[in-house]
Amino acid sequence: MKEQELRMSRKDRDRLKVLHEVGKGHLRQREGGEQLGITDRWVRELLERMRKEGDGGILHRLRGRASNRRIAEKTRQKAVRLVRAKYEDFGPTLASEDLRKREGITVSKETLRQWLLAAGVWKRKKRRVEEVHEWRPRRSCRGELVQWDTSEHDWLEGRGEKLYLIAMIDDASSRLLGRFVRHDSTEENLRVLGNYLERWGRPVAFYTDQAGLFRVNRPADREEQLAGEEARTQIGRALEELGIEWIGAHSPQAKGRVERCFGTLQDRLVKGLRVAGARSLEEANDYLEGEFLLEWENRFTVEPRNGTDAHRRLGREHNLAAILSQVESRVVANDYTLRFQGQSYQIRREGITAGLRGSRVRVEKRLEGTLAVQFRGRYLPITRCEVQTPPAPVPRPRRAPTKAKTERNGKPSSGWMQGFDLRKSPPLWAVLGAERSPAAPSAKRT
Repeated sequence: MKEQELRMSRKDRDRLKVLHEVGKGHLRQREGGEQLGITDRWVRELLERMRKEGDGGILHRLRGRASNRRIAEKTRQKAVRLVRAKYEDFGPTLASEDLRKREGITVSKETLRQWLLAAGVWKRKKRRVEEVHEWRPRRSCRGELVQWDTSEHDWLEGRGEKLYLIAMIDDASSRLLGRFVRHDSTEENLRVLGNYLERWGRPVAFYTDQAGLFRVNRPADREEQLAGEEARTQIGRALEELGIEWIGAHSPQAKGRVERCFGTLQDRLVKGLRVAGARSLEEANDYLEGEFLLEWENRFTVEPRNGTDAHRRLGREHNLAAILSQVESRVVANDYTLRFQGQSYQIRREGITAGLRGSRVRVEKRLEGTLAVQFRGRYLPITRCEVQTPPAPVPRPRRAPTKAKTERNGKPSSGWMQGFDLRKSPPLWAVLGAERSPAAPSAKRT
């Protein structure tokens, strides 16, 4: 009996105390039943069991017996074998979901965790003591604040090229939009921004880090100082034209929602890509958009406190092709040409207007690669100037090498005077005539 009392739970011990009080007559059966939350009839049944079996009579009759709902041993062995072979680095929660979805084995995460602990596949992890930061509550409306960041990780685990994941997560609902790219560049971020705007509209604010894509980490140049403008990146300019506020975080903990999102993605998404056999950028994006984001929507999103959607529609003034471009300013030359990225462009005759020559125009390099020039709200037709390459010069025949220059014996050095000796040549007065010789006596005048 003593060993049986030691196995009693706290609830059983509390129940035993009340039943002893009822048995001694200190409490009525109805009062004891009210304290235990049972009927007085069940109180009389328990008292009868205690009279026959002692204090152990209050224990449940099924204690120590296998449950009728117990999962078969064959199923347990199969689940452990599959986890060991295919999902060894999966956590119990993700492993139980994949076993149900891919293997047809339905088991709760806690039961699977106990199985894996008993089999030695899963080990208990010690919790890290982290610095506590002040918790910021979620925003109340969807679209009020969207966190935006890029994760550099070995997403394909060496099966393919290196990829980056650009993600945008709503702060109020945890709704996620992501896309794999080859480079974390301005163009790729603008493409993801355009995808978000076309799906849900313009949010109130974007929350990002202070990387060079979002903030200019240099002083304003001369033109910006003269115009009284603040230096902006291409993404910063696009957000301003869209009427979207930009908020820069001063620490990773400040944008904890997207940081924790990446922690989940680097676990679940990596293993999902492995099971799906993704080996390229296209296959990774197909799995991300066709399967994973749908599971995220059902599993991790929450209902915001306020059902109002804070997203704003795109108006007619929001030309996404022009806004999501690389925009620069250029001066039109006197011949109505301009230079952009080492190439000359000619403004066609039908686009020439008063005041164009010598003025600044807005040059937009679109994401699809085309170029557009805007002047005073009107787009000008342009033509790329083809560079005329000069013909290759005809090589001149090499001249035969000449002899050495003047020798000391008085021979001439030029080729055309070969065979002519200055020492043997007659004097000049002899050639011209004796009467003209400077040495001849002059005739006496009469």
